[in-house]
Amino acid sequence: EVQLVESGGDLVQPGGSLKLSCAASGFIFSNTAMSWVRQAPGKGLEWVSISYRNGGRPDYADSVKGRFTISRDNAKNTLYLQMNNLQPEDTAVYYCASRCSGAIGQVPNCNSWGRGTQVTVSS
Repeated sequence: EVQLVESGGDLVQPGGSLKLSCAASGFIFSNTAMSWVRQAPGKGLEWVSISYRNGGRPDYADSVKGRFTISRDNAKNTLYLQMNNLQPEDTAVYYCASRCSGAIGQVPNCNSWGRGTQVTVSS
């Protein structure tokens, strides 16, 4: 059974940083493209970033480029999202997802989803 468990969400002030983690199990993590997707209050899903299984350069939504960094530890079956210079518009539930089809900028269609972790950016 595929399981994706996110952690690391918190309340942070504007300009602050957070690092999200996603612990994966039930599939071959190293062979799987992994993504972070977020949903802000009252808005649709936004595909934030993707880490390709073949080690290719990650991709990011324009809204987070230069501030967020996706990474993975295949030995630990864990996906990460380092978020710097957080802004109120980054407030959202952040989901870890596997095998998403489509491309950044589109609504992601993913094979499996975690339950999400809340990130709130507010002073």
